[in-house]
Amino acid sequence: MRQIAIYGKGGIGKSTTTQNTVAGLASLGKKVMIVGCDPKADSTRLMLHAKAQATVMDLVRERGTVEDLELDDVLKTGYGDVRCVESGGPEPGVGCAGRGVITAINFLEENGAYTPDLDFVFYDVLGDVVCGGFAMPIRENKAEEIYIVVSGEMMAMYAANNIAKGILKYATSGKVRLGGLICNSRNTDKEAELIEALAAKLGTQMIHFVPRDNQVQRAELRRMTVIEYSPDHQQATEYRELARKISENKMLVVPNPLTMDELEDLLMEFGIIDADDENVGKAEAAVSS
Repeated sequence: MRQIAIYGKGGIGKSTTTQNTVAGLASLGKKVMIVGCDPKADSTRLMLHAKAQATVMDLVRERGTVEDLELDDVLKTGYGDVRCVESGGPEPGVGCAGRGVITAINFLEENGAYTPDLDFVFYDVLGDVVCGGFAMPIRENKAEEIYIVVSGEMMAMYAANNIAKGILKYATSGKVRLGGLICNSRNTDKEAELIEALAAKLGTQMIHFVPRDNQVQRAELRRMTVIEYSPDHQQATEYRELARKISENKMLVVPNPLTMDELEDLLMEFGIIDADDENVGKAEAAVSS
């Protein structure tokens, strides 16, 4: 069983990419479980054709204790027989959302959710947070294989580099490795070439370039993956190809994160920012915070 975590900048399309990739793996005959690690609980909606499933933390609040839960209460089966769980989080403004991830994963382990027949477990993780509870999939050696969803946008690349720093930190004491960058295209200039260059500097690969296509949004409006909604569409073929590449991937590395100067030099090389761009300092401050 391979345990994979998907990270990336907030809003980059992690949940959509994860679910479409998992649907692709299911079409290859793989047995997969998705563990949603985002309080929004939107990591399984396309698989279940639902707005959101009941989360572990919702049911803990309702029943008073995690000991009162049964596995069937939180583990649902969706498209392609994919098993779906959402960790959930606290009420807005109260407590640490990362705690829900820890509670959910511990509950799944203790109640036999990680069955021998599973080929993959995917963790869809909130934003680019690589600390606290949200780092549990890599900190506790749950997920040993990480993919970063990125685009040619400046802040998406900053976030990807920060995530690589987190992977490097945990790789020194565990088995976590970077499997590659997934470019979820935003149609920026020289996007594929830029992400290929970033991947090379990190010591990894751009495992696949996912083109931007409105068919993704059409499928999401119907709460479906593209693979289910329009299996013959070219975008479905792209996701199946990404799934195949992940299934066959053997290139798992300890990344070499860039310094801020190196990252900015790369962006300037491709004309993403100018040498005197005042927004560089703002971006750097945002990432550092």
